[in-house]
Amino acid sequence: MKKLALALSVVIATLSSSAMAEGNAEAGKTKAIMCSACHGMDGNSMIDMYPKLAGQHATYLQKQLQDFRAAAQTGGKEGRMDPIMGGMAVGLKDQDIEDIAAFFSSQTKLVADVKDVPVQGEQLYKGGDVSRGITACMACHGPEGKGAGLAGFPAIGGQHANYIKIQLTKFRNAGRHNDLNGMMQDIAKKLNDADIEALSKYISSIK
Repeated sequence: MKKLALALSVVIATLSSSAMAEGNAEAGKTKAIMCSACHGMDGNSMIDMYPKLAGQHATYLQKQLQDFRAAAQTGGKEGRMDPIMGGMAVGLKDQDIEDIAAFFSSQTKLVADVKDVPVQGEQLYKGGDVSRGITACMACHGPEGKGAGLAGFPAIGGQHANYIKIQLTKFRNAGRHNDLNGMMQDIAKKLNDADIEALSKYISSIK
């Protein structure tokens, strides 16, 4: 809860400061062609291990690309390490990153109908689990999974369940550690496999 409170203070500080640079979506459309094999031409990935980028907050997309680039440049000492994305991002200039983020952010995310959504997933998302010290996901990502761009919280509603499962597992195992103040790592390490499975399916069903 302390880290959540700290994160909320970051929101206030961010709102009172200048936002991240805005890119040119039209220029980004051309630059994003190299992303289409995995993420789709409009950011709606057809491969569930790769995230849908359509409609994601531009500020969040910028940060992830910057983190992928930093990891590639420092051998994983900084940023977010990923062998595929590192190779894609290492040669990007700041303007490229801003333009690509602007393009994908301007697209509309497609959300598939999900059947057999686990009740446990909805309960964890909306209420957490006080007995295990698990904060409700909606505290940061909102009831509709829209997140908060200025705070650095991504939109996750309607995302591929498999991608969410992969990322939660990485956070739990400290395989990913570019989250704000380690918040996601702290929460994910308290989740078991069943929790992650249920949460992933529920989040993917949010429209």
